[in-house]
Amino acid sequence: MAEHQPIVFVVDDDPSARRGLKRLFRAAGWNVETFDSAAAFLAADRADKPGCLVLDVRMPGMTGPQLQEALGAMSCGLPIVFLSAHGDVRTTATAMKRGAVDFLTKPVDAKDLVAAIRESLERDAKERARRATTTAFTKQLRQLTQREREVMTFVIAGLLNKQIAAELGISEETVKVHRGRVMDKLGVASVAELVRQCAAVGITPAGPGKPPRSAPAGTGLRCSRPR
Repeated sequence: MAEHQPIVFVVDDDPSARRGLKRLFRAAGWNVETFDSAAAFLAADRADKPGCLVLDVRMPGMTGPQLQEALGAMSCGLPIVFLSAHGDVRTTATAMKRGAVDFLTKPVDAKDLVAAIRESLERDAKERARRATTTAFTKQLRQLTQREREVMTFVIAGLLNKQIAAELGISEETVKVHRGRVMDKLGVASVAELVRQCAAVGITPAGPGKPPRSAPAGTGLRCSRPR
């Protein structure tokens, strides 16, 4: 269970700042790991762990914004809160445009920082849950036969059973059977849920006179270290 507990990662070259932040976050009940540089954080291979990143801006070697850019290139969605005494409008705007949760200026109010961390951890948990659901759905898709996939693409397009039967040249009763098997194999309770799940993995609905397209085997993004 400990492996799945969120971690607040602190990357700051100031030892006193690391100690203070570690005390604050531990007092709030969170697991904390600290690093004195962006390079040290990357070398620890922790970027794919659940949690969030509290990141200084100006550091020797790789800066905070450069680390954010590197993580983005690795397809890592680890939420970031910038905390710096050297923020400017351009740096702040760029950081937020790249998806930072917040950009706070030192000295920071502890309540504001804790609130930003809480929001970051909640965002990370929701995104990981979404990716897990998408991955599970993708695996379930592999259970479908080719005909069931075809029926599914017409179902999510909103066609009635008799319309699907006409498109595929099969009986309406056969469509009902395939439709039921699709719902059972994918574990969905409604067409609306099926539509949402298919959209999440990039499956394109078919339509009258439009041949169904194969469903891509997509999964959630996962961090990978640059080679």
